[in-house]
Amino acid sequence: MAPIPRVIILALSCGIIAKENCRVKKMLVGVVALSLWIVPVMAGQKQKRRAVSTAAITRGKYLVENVGLCGDCHTPRNDKGEAVREQWLKGAPIEFKPTIPMPVWAEKAPNIAGLPGWDKDAAIKFMMTGIGSNDLPSRPPMPRYRFNVQDAQAIVAYLKSLEPAK
Repeated sequence: MAPIPRVIILALSCGIIAKENCRVKKMLVGVVALSLWIVPVMAGQKQKRRAVSTAAITRGKYLVENVGLCGDCHTPRNDKGEAVREQWLKGAPIEFKPTIPMPVWAEKAPNIAGLPGWDKDAAIKFMMTGIGSNDLPSRPPMPRYRFNVQDAQAIVAYLKSLEPAK
């Protein structure tokens, strides 16, 4: 049988003697490797969330302007009947009345730019059910929308992104 080189014998004996130190070193190397992998992944997640947020705001803007038509009631009009863009969604008097008496008819559409007084979850629930945080339905002429959760979240993201009225 060929003699075992001294380097191998030394390495094997060090491995047996320092087995505990070796475990610690392996664990330390594992933690460092995991850290080097997880930090870029988490940084990518933050960028992805921002991209989703931008997409949600864009979607919400589309829904507010073209589906819900929120500006029709929540934005004041000038003498020509045009929406005053500087006051976009900052509240306005309701310019039409019901043809039959309605005791809960809203005379004014509230400011919804920035959603003052609304927390995110309550606003999402309202967009999905038409039920406010006070457990009451919206007052006419506000429709009771039934948006799905993604659209409700997008609408709330857009409205929260707007500067509230002063």
